[in-house]
Amino acid sequence: MANYNPYQQSSYQQSQFPPNGTPNQYAGTPQGGYPHPGTSQQEQSYFPQQGQPGVSSDGGVGQLAGQMGGMALGGGDTAAPYRPNKKKNRHAYHNLEQPSSQSQGFAGAPPNQFGYGAQDNQQHQQQFAPGHPYAGQQVTQAMNQFPAPSAPFSPALQAHSPSLGGQVQPQPGTVAPGVSQGNVDPDQIPSIPRVRDAAAQYYLDHIYPTMEQHLPPPAAIPYVAHDQGNSSPKYARLTLNNIPSTAEALASTALPLGIILQPLAPSQDGEQSIPVLHFGDTGPPRCRRCRTYINPFMIFRAGGNKLVCNMCTFPNDVPPDYFAPTDPSGVRVDRAQRPELTTGTVEFTVPKEYWAKEPIGMHWLFLIDVGQEAISRGFLQAFCEGILLALYGDELNVEDDGQQDGEKPESQRRLPVGAKAKLEQAQMLVMPDLEDPFVPLGSDGLFVDPYDSKSIIISLLRKLPNLFSHNRVPEPALLPALKAVQAALATTGGKISCSISALPTHGPGRLFLRDKNDLHGIETERKLFQTEHADWRKVAGKMVESGIGVDFFIAAASGGYMDIATIGHVSALSGGETYFYPTFTVPRDVQKLTKELEHSVTRETGYQALMKVRCSNGLQVSSYHGNFLQNSLGADLELGSIDADKAVGVIFSYDGKLDSKLDAHFQCALLYTTAAGERRVRCTNTVASVGENIHEVMRLIDQDAVVSIIAREAATRMTERTLKEIRNAMTEKTIDILAGYRRMASSSHPPGQLVLPENLKEFAMYSLCLLKSRAFKAGHEPSDRRTYSMRLIKSASPLELSLFLYPRIVPLHSLPDNSCFPDPETGHLVVPPSIRASFGRIEDGGAYLVDDGQICLLWLHERLSPNFIEDLFGAPHADLASLDPYISSLPVLETHLNAQVRNLVAYWSSLRGSKALTLQLARQGVDGADFEFARLLVEDRNSEAQSYVDWLVHLHRGIQLELSGQRSKAEGEGLGIGAGLDSAMAGLNNLMGR
Repeated sequence: MANYNPYQQSSYQQSQFPPNGTPNQYAGTPQGGYPHPGTSQQEQSYFPQQGQPGVSSDGGVGQLAGQMGGMALGGGDTAAPYRPNKKKNRHAYHNLEQPSSQSQGFAGAPPNQFGYGAQDNQQHQQQFAPGHPYAGQQVTQAMNQFPAPSAPFSPALQAHSPSLGGQVQPQPGTVAPGVSQGNVDPDQIPSIPRVRDAAAQYYLDHIYPTMEQHLPPPAAIPYVAHDQGNSSPKYARLTLNNIPSTAEALASTALPLGIILQPLAPSQDGEQSIPVLHFGDTGPPRCRRCRTYINPFMIFRAGGNKLVCNMCTFPNDVPPDYFAPTDPSGVRVDRAQRPELTTGTVEFTVPKEYWAKEPIGMHWLFLIDVGQEAISRGFLQAFCEGILLALYGDELNVEDDGQQDGEKPESQRRLPVGAKAKLEQAQMLVMPDLEDPFVPLGSDGLFVDPYDSKSIIISLLRKLPNLFSHNRVPEPALLPALKAVQAALATTGGKISCSISALPTHGPGRLFLRDKNDLHGIETERKLFQTEHADWRKVAGKMVESGIGVDFFIAAASGGYMDIATIGHVSALSGGETYFYPTFTVPRDVQKLTKELEHSVTRETGYQALMKVRCSNGLQVSSYHGNFLQNSLGADLELGSIDADKAVGVIFSYDGKLDSKLDAHFQCALLYTTAAGERRVRCTNTVASVGENIHEVMRLIDQDAVVSIIAREAATRMTERTLKEIRNAMTEKTIDILAGYRRMASSSHPPGQLVLPENLKEFAMYSLCLLKSRAFKAGHEPSDRRTYSMRLIKSASPLELSLFLYPRIVPLHSLPDNSCFPDPETGHLVVPPSIRASFGRIEDGGAYLVDDGQICLLWLHERLSPNFIEDLFGAPHADLASLDPYISSLPVLETHLNAQVRNLVAYWSSLRGSKALTLQLARQGVDGADFEFARLLVEDRNSEAQSYVDWLVHLHRGIQLELSGQRSKAEGEGLGIGAGLDSAMAGLNNLMGR
């Protein structure tokens, strides 16, 4: 029965089907998982239930696939009958053969040495089949959503079941897109929103145990992870959780072997805090050969006198002050009291030998543009308000945390400002020398305690816009200002937040317009994505050397050129971030600027950082991808600063053969100084099984990590190759991966079928989203936007990148009454299901909230109901024309709809990266943001790229050519977008009734 729509126009007919129009992936509990919100239990299951008629033993969908036609996605994992692996059980949580009801040891260690899984909570026992992707997790109230409070997870409540740590069953197939009269049914192709919603619903009542399950949750959903010795996926995500033993086996899959590291990732309510451990002047125990830090996978032998490294297998002598005897089974008697032996992510305080300079509390310096553009556009006043909000909160009244800050305006002349607590007002000195800038007051005279000098700082920031209101200097001189603040922080290190609103065309390091239309689409275009100015490179290097990170807040004047490639190079190299406002408008963007400035100051941040990644024998680090400085190949990564939102991609290669009887281990060690002034090492330990069976490899793929690695590598190549070459390379890579799976793991299927790996079934859509992103898209795109997107991709967390590639879209006009309010039984927010990013899902007279992690659009159809408008925005608004185009938030009203949308916005605000969520109005046919809305519909033909359906057919043709031996790299690279679609579709039409 159709849902009643109170905002329905007379000309609009409400559909009886859910908004996304797709079948439920997890329908049919318990084996099928939780139902997707808004779908019927009678719909076809996306994962067939056990014993369901028509499901073949090879994991295909049998009758259903035949009904759907020639393109069967996923499912065919087996070219031969499944045979259990004969290798010895090296690790209970990596045992792929034997289901077990209790934890077992690794490397001969006794059962339950991790201290987890001993007790079964029968009330929350799993009801999922062993092959289910989310099997092996318990029901718990630990994970809570907005707005109810949460309780920490207790290991005693852990429910243990075979899950993926036990036998890996052949996974059921994925429903094929139906082919009928030459048309691919878009409702049957893999859906990213459906997978996200189903997984999010599951993890409302389940936790992710890091050792019992090897397939991490999707990056774009909230979940609570329980660290059992293997680091949470929030800190480290491996592309392959079962690694081929040889380079040849990996090459046959065409998959990258890499890891995405986000060392300071924020935790969620209900997760245990990261333990901070003190080992005195000796520092934490380390392997003498490879310098790996102590971790849960090192083995104690000889009664506890020897410590065998899990990376290089070197037997180390245990220091006397760290010695503890082992029990008869070889486990240290104090293991349960040693977090470094039971927890995958830990922090060690380190002695003076780890110091580059005396660690002190972070010094924060604000560099403020007071030029004509900043004043006339309101950017200066907004930035000053953002600083106040970051320092003192909404009421400008918080307790002192000892952080130090300095304020330093900058324009054509540098104006250092000093504010001592004993002074009644801030001091201002003019420094006319731009060729050789210096700090007139010295470092000690510039920085103050923000609470001792609170009244002075507030007075200064509120007077600053008026103080320079008559400034008519349009040309900032940015590079001399950066040199001066680098000198001010050279002895201490710290962080700089800099605003700039016009191209710095004055003084040393002056920039000029490089982005000219005749450079687009040709080989020399890549020069626009990097700086060619030696002085800017030199300043960036000095920032890193001094332990300084730089965040830029760049507001382009009417969308003008700002040379982000040069200015942003300083932030990228120093580990900072660039916030870009291409058409900054007051008041629309004021709230976004202030929130993002507040977030950049208040998020967890470290400085003077070094990062080192170590891996097991047989592997080596091949390359790093991110925003950092690496002086030579193999050297440690140097970062002036690192924060909770930054991630780094690491790609590994083989320097030998891995032993399939042993696990592969990875450790990321981040040496940094905390904002409180303590020198620490954060260790992130990750483990993966090693196998010789390609089926096992394909079952434990982390799709988000694969997409992140490929995206980062492509972004790195933007300064080396043309965009067309990069797009062709990404297309070829996608075909290689899918063809490799088709050849190695699903040869039993008819050759005309498109078969996608079960855990990569949305990979094709993500690849298309990459091609449509502003960094890589064909056609004209300003170089500033391309460069901004390129650096965002290189440093974004998996969560931020997932949203950036495929936005979440929720229809607001058809929200059920209970949506966006806490569930009365669980306290979880009832989140409405999202729809696919296609205009075919957009209803006439509808309203939609669209969020890609960077901007959030409120799109309103031209025939939207006046009642809806009044309920959402209040009286006297009754039509689209009456709405303020510059709103950035909704008014607080007592209407049901208004509360629903505000709750949803608040919830989404907690599930994104570094960019603040503020609304931008997009009225159909009225606002310019309507074009941005169309661009975000990534499943449609736009951005000079094909639609999702056409893209699948294009990939299918490439795979067919590869399997038949007719595909050459030259031909593959020469295929235009959409080339060969007709012939490929004709071939698919012949596959009906396979």
